[in-house]
Amino acid sequence: MRNVDFSSWHSLVATLIGLGLVTLIGVGIRLVMMMTIQQRRERMNRQINERLRALIAAYKTLGGSFTGDLAVDPRHRRELGRAGIGDEAGPIDLPNGGASDRPRRIRDAVEAALSDVILLGTEAQVRLAERAVRELVAGRPVHTHALVVSLRDFIRRALDLDPIPADLDIPMQGPTRPSGAGGKGKGDAGREVGRGGGGGGMGGMGGGMGMGGGVSPGGGDPSSSEHHT
Repeated sequence: MRNVDFSSWHSLVATLIGLGLVTLIGVGIRLVMMMTIQQRRERMNRQINERLRALIAAYKTLGGSFTGDLAVDPRHRRELGRAGIGDEAGPIDLPNGGASDRPRRIRDAVEAALSDVILLGTEAQVRLAERAVRELVAGRPVHTHALVVSLRDFIRRALDLDPIPADLDIPMQGPTRPSGAGGKGKGDAGREVGRGGGGGGMGGMGGGMGMGGGVSPGGGDPSSSEHHT
């Protein structure tokens, strides 16, 4: 305030305009900084959300089962054919009676999930995924429980959830088993039956109309015809 000149109106107006310009420049710089920080924060939030979404999907793929065979079968169809389990040209039945398409789909889903973990996981998760990939490449069955536990703990921390109680003994988790095509086939069969039933109803209606048409021409009184002749 000591630099403000109150000796004349011109100097006072010039001083106030200078103070306004300095204040305006300061406010503009602050707004630009705030917008830059906000955009950077939004970009980081989007990256974190995408990372969590991918890791949650990987967790569901790698640890969606608690029962059955929880190991990933790395064998391909050609390897099963060489082993004499089935023919490459036809469906292959495994010794346990299951179709070979399910292990193939489980293996493909697990490989994609491991790829996502290697890309977006922490250092410990990347090491566990790399070990699982090496086991798959070597042709040995792989258990994903250790990686599933690491993903579960990381996701709960990222979402600010309470940790799993230490006194709980959660069973071993394995890859999600894909649903079969039986439900779809049943639905298609049901639709075909519905169409057949509808066609039968239309046919019955047509038959009724035909019967009505056959009766109506001869439906006149016999006495009237004799009287007419």
